[in-house]
Amino acid sequence: MSDPRPDGEKRDGLDAILEEEALGKAVDRALLGRLWAWVVPYKGQVALTILMVAPMFALELAPAWIVKTGIDRWILGVEAPPSEMGWLDQLLTAPEGIAPLVWLASLFLAASLSSALLAYGHMLLMVATGQAAMRDLRKQVFDHIQSLHLGFFDSYPVGRLVTRATSDVEHVAEMFSQGLVAFVTDVFKMLGFAVVLFLVNAKLALWTFSVVPFLAIAAVIFRLKVRDAFRTTRVLLARINATIQETVTGMKVVQLFTREARNLRDFEDLNGAHRDAWHRSIWYDSALFSVVELASGVIVAIVIWVSTGWATAGTIYLFINYMRRFFMPLRDLSAKYSVMQSSMASIERIFQLLDTEPAIQDPTPERARHVAGREAPPARGEIEFENVWFAYNDEEWVLRDVSFRVAPGEKIAFVGATGAGKTTVINLLTRLYEVTRGRILLDGADLRDIPQAELRRRVGMVLQDVFLFSGSIADNLALGRDDLGHTDIERAATAVEADRFIQALPQGYETEVRERGTNFSTGQRQLLSFARALAHGSDVLVLDEATSSIDTETEAMVQRGIHVLMEGKTSLVIAHRLSTIEDVDRIFVLHHGELAESGSHAELLEHDGLYARLLELQTEGPSLAAAGR
Repeated sequence: MSDPRPDGEKRDGLDAILEEEALGKAVDRALLGRLWAWVVPYKGQVALTILMVAPMFALELAPAWIVKTGIDRWILGVEAPPSEMGWLDQLLTAPEGIAPLVWLASLFLAASLSSALLAYGHMLLMVATGQAAMRDLRKQVFDHIQSLHLGFFDSYPVGRLVTRATSDVEHVAEMFSQGLVAFVTDVFKMLGFAVVLFLVNAKLALWTFSVVPFLAIAAVIFRLKVRDAFRTTRVLLARINATIQETVTGMKVVQLFTREARNLRDFEDLNGAHRDAWHRSIWYDSALFSVVELASGVIVAIVIWVSTGWATAGTIYLFINYMRRFFMPLRDLSAKYSVMQSSMASIERIFQLLDTEPAIQDPTPERARHVAGREAPPARGEIEFENVWFAYNDEEWVLRDVSFRVAPGEKIAFVGATGAGKTTVINLLTRLYEVTRGRILLDGADLRDIPQAELRRRVGMVLQDVFLFSGSIADNLALGRDDLGHTDIERAATAVEADRFIQALPQGYETEVRERGTNFSTGQRQLLSFARALAHGSDVLVLDEATSSIDTETEAMVQRGIHVLMEGKTSLVIAHRLSTIEDVDRIFVLHHGELAESGSHAELLEHDGLYARLLELQTEGPSLAAAGR
């Protein structure tokens, strides 16, 4: 069966996956420079982390040096030449009364324990620093997401936003513990081991490091190959995640249309491709590991062969031990390289989000000072649209030169066919979107001169699709307002008659709301939204299809609550069922984004225009349906 989606939609979906799973450079200095702003508050911890590397390296050197001393001096009896580090010779010389090998064993144990403890503290400090910095970064990402206007969320998938604040930030945190810091530490140690070996025996060190150029070539080839394999794996994993998400979200349709077998076949194909991609990635990883092991074996052979006759057994042991430690970081190159690539890609995506400027901005400080200098009008609830034009995309106008005025305390309604622009009027009034042309006034003040928080406090809204947060009923009604006490919440719930079902619940107002309010009926969720709007005490009330999902019995109860809600407030109502708005003061009829008619219910019926035809269609529909039965 061919995919019914248009090519453009396929392309968009693929682009989203490729963008989500794109790989960045292993190290991008520009991105790291920007990230440093979140690390600066913890620069003391970063400095301590770096300073700890030197003693950690010294303690890592100590055990092999102690063994070398024991082999050469106390087992083979080789007289060591005078060392420039007299303190070290004194330290390795056993005090009177203690056997030399017992003393060296004690030093070995002390060095090993100290190294383990220091490494433990270093890892804790490194991870704690990274998590603290990433906590601040995640907080800013979350705060920035909340500041973006509603139009941004129309085009940006929710799943990708969640990824920005969770997985992407975790990848950056992982970079601190397993990526960048570990990489820098490994480079420092490798250079340190090389310097120490040259100081011990330069000739033997030259022979030993003769294999390194070949390993460097192998590492470069590995980097190029594993990048492609790793990218393929991540892209396929993204597709698996998308398939699972789509299947679970549409499970009702999947089961109703018996699509389980088809979905399983598609999933098996993706799952198999992901397995094969992982095999390729593991093959390159294993190949590099094997090459490093082979190089280590070759170096041991070179050390034994070359040093025979002119190097002590202790020196040979030292070279073998240090060279193995030198090559250990190369074995983990695959993991570190993958971590760095995914981290850089995550940082880039996070900064792309943070660089997205909110389209809806509060007035600038200069504008705010200018507005503050004028006498603020009293809060009466007067609304005025002046020649408002609006388009969601370019110049595909949803509203065209709309002008009207709503007097304080007046109750109006917007009607019209689907797509006429009713909800858009409300979105502009609450400034979820910005007008394209014209302006909207609230009590004579341009909405752009009113801080968003103040505007949303003054305009209460009841949506058609009620959203309830996890938490108690009381929490959902207060929504974090400290000034709303339990009495205020109960009074609002009683006014809209929501207290009837709330009081019947075992925990009453402390009843926990499940995700999306699934433990309540549609009508109950709507009643809770009414109580929430009333409790927040706005002077402008907006009802967007507020009774469209409520049964007839509940609607009668809600209508009584709505009259209480509207008392003393400027009210704007959107309703498809025209019978619910017959008693409002004025009705505005929108048609193709233009204000076609306005007047009371009786006036519009007498006019016999669009409103009369809409009402006729609604009243005839049920009659025709009854006749059909």
